[in-house]
Amino acid sequence: MFKSNELKVGFLALMAFLILYFGFNFLKGNDLFSKSNTYYIQYDNVDGLTASNIVLVNGVEVGKVKKVFLDPADGNKIKVEIWVNKGLVLPDKTVAILSDGALLGGKVIRLELLGKGAIADESTILGINEKGLSSLLKERALPVLSNADSLLVTFRSVSSKFEKTGLHLNRLIENSNVAVSNINGSVSTLVAENSVNIKQITANMRNLSQSLIETEKELKPLLTKFNSVADSIQAARIGQTIQEASRAITSLQRIVTKLEQGQGSAGKFLTNDSLYTGLNKSIVDLDRLLIDFRTQPKRYIHFSVFGKKDPNPTIDK
Repeated sequence: MFKSNELKVGFLALMAFLILYFGFNFLKGNDLFSKSNTYYIQYDNVDGLTASNIVLVNGVEVGKVKKVFLDPADGNKIKVEIWVNKGLVLPDKTVAILSDGALLGGKVIRLELLGKGAIADESTILGINEKGLSSLLKERALPVLSNADSLLVTFRSVSSKFEKTGLHLNRLIENSNVAVSNINGSVSTLVAENSVNIKQITANMRNLSQSLIETEKELKPLLTKFNSVADSIQAARIGQTIQEASRAITSLQRIVTKLEQGQGSAGKFLTNDSLYTGLNKSIVDLDRLLIDFRTQPKRYIHFSVFGKKDPNPTIDK
């Protein structure tokens, strides 16, 4: 019976140890029942990479980080041991990129499968550090922080100048209040001293305005009469001008009537063509006479010692 109880206790202890071992490895992310290959990666800085972080290929989990340790033989560089599923073939130029897993998550290793063939188990893969979100935020934030510091310095200098400007402004306001008080006192004194003169000037202005009103009343009838006289004179002048123009038109009509009827020399000349015919004939005869005088002057002018006379000149018709 004793031996039976010892076996039970031993069996239970063994089962507890196995459960603890496998549970601990399971929590660490180690899969003891799956077949995998081991590879090594060397980094200068792993930025918080720990064991059990995942290994990805195109966003799919293909393995886990087994161990992260320093390598004293290689200048204390960091070596990472990873387990990759045995069915995944890694080409000879595969690159292991250490990058951020998520916005608030840890680090992951992304495998870029490059090259040809396949690398052997326990080979070393080239490691590359990718700039994470935190490093990018630091790079972006540092210039902003430096500009903010310079802006604060500038703001302090401007605020100090504004303090001096506020003091000057307060003094200016005080001086303005004093000047306004002095002006008010001067105006009050001036008004008090000249109140009698101001009342007299106001009374004179009132009298002047009343006189102008009375004068306007008297001028209105005179202006009305003047307008009526001017209208009468203008009407008389216009009537006289119209009468003279009517007389001139009547005389012109009489002259035109006489011309049309052939009265007078101008009328006969316009209505009777015999005068025109005779005048035209006289001009033609005169032209012939001048031509004959120019071609045969001896017919008209003759000098003779013996007193011989030529016959009378004849004009060609």
